[in-house]
Amino acid sequence: MAKATKSFVLRLDSATMQAVEKWAADEFRSTNGQLQWIVADALRRNRRLPKHAPASRQGDNLEESAEAQTQH
Repeated sequence: MAKATKSFVLRLDSATMQAVEKWAADEFRSTNGQLQWIVADALRRNRRLPKHAPASRQGDNLEESAEAQTQH
């Protein structure tokens, strides 16, 4: 069964959007996938996710991905 998602409009200034697009390309993700990863990572780091929250599809192993980011 597919995971339910909620769509919404996000407004970013052009410099921020360009930075997100470049980061996404560097990580071989779509811009949308990168934004989902950023939000999921921030929620995980700040312990804001429910205890039984499923991992995101493109960021299943957020800890390893976050560690790889800090090593660059």
